[in-house]
Amino acid sequence: MIASLAERAHYPALAERIYLNQASLGLIAQPAVSAMHTFLENVARYGNINMTDSAEMQYCDALRDCAAKLLRGEPSKVAIVASASEILGQFPLFLSLEKGDTVLAVSSDFPAITRPWLRQSLLGTVRVHFVDDLPECDLTKTLIDAVDEHTRVIAISMVQYATGTVVDVMQVAEVAARVGAFLIVDATQAAGAIAVDTSRLGADAVVTSGYKWLGGHGGVALAWVSERLSRQLPVLPGWMGAPSPFEFDARAVSFAPTARRFTLSTMSYVSVAGLTTAIEQLLSLGGPEVETHARKLAMMLIEGVREYGWKPFRDFGSPWASPHIISLAHNRKPAGAAVEKLYKRGIVCSTRNNRVRISLAPYNDSTDVATVVEAFSV
Repeated sequence: MIASLAERAHYPALAERIYLNQASLGLIAQPAVSAMHTFLENVARYGNINMTDSAEMQYCDALRDCAAKLLRGEPSKVAIVASASEILGQFPLFLSLEKGDTVLAVSSDFPAITRPWLRQSLLGTVRVHFVDDLPECDLTKTLIDAVDEHTRVIAISMVQYATGTVVDVMQVAEVAARVGAFLIVDATQAAGAIAVDTSRLGADAVVTSGYKWLGGHGGVALAWVSERLSRQLPVLPGWMGAPSPFEFDARAVSFAPTARRFTLSTMSYVSVAGLTTAIEQLLSLGGPEVETHARKLAMMLIEGVREYGWKPFRDFGSPWASPHIISLAHNRKPAGAAVEKLYKRGIVCSTRNNRVRISLAPYNDSTDVATVVEAFSV
């Protein structure tokens, strides 16, 4: 028996369904929900009576400190933003790129990563060169082999959302540094599930949404930015990115000396409160333990469904296979029909790129996996 790592009672949905969809919309644990309710009841509904200007800044500071522990970086390099797309969309606009420069990306990556660069390519500024995530190939090596003297940006996900393929960011960073390319990493499908150590990755930016593996609600995201990137002028100069936001000087534009320069304005503080608590809970579980837990469940799942003709995108023994996102396909059975059948049996997962995507979270246990395996037998 593989027991859940997180307290299942904190997730009421688990009394009704087997939830294997954290990679899509993550379940929010009761402590985070309580933190959001407390903020709404005791702070938000009272306006500035219970939230001074300095207190407003402190809400983001508390989240920034938690995020720094999770991402193993300095708090001064963490920006609090409203969404991953918000900050990812800015990068192409303040990096000094020239006509003929190439942006390297993965063809099946999440669109929020590629669309900002494709928009620049429509203007004739850069060329986007795509590589494919193939089950028989090492995606890290494929990326490295595609780097040349024209590569100025590499924009990738650390874990591919559809296949669970893991990119060795450190190896890519070494090559990026040799050619002087910026490395932009979306860790949305990694942070909270596997280790994301910004102090060692060598990336220029590491961005993550807050509402998937981190266990928060929509309306807040995190971005760690390197020293070189934090010197850039934000394209969207929001008022909260000023050195002293509440001094309200409309005649000047200056920026905080830290990553806070990328924070735009008043945001969903109820989500900030929830995400702060969610990350604290996640940190209490222990990063290695979360990954080990998923790995045990993944092994059980893959061995179980293989008997019925379902195969993972990558063999589980592969160093490029993530432990928490399992992408399954069958030679004859369509993924969409399989997911519908699973849903009717109380099992929630997703289809991505014509495959069944199952995500394994700390609240899952071996009973969940055994039920899924049995469902695949039909």
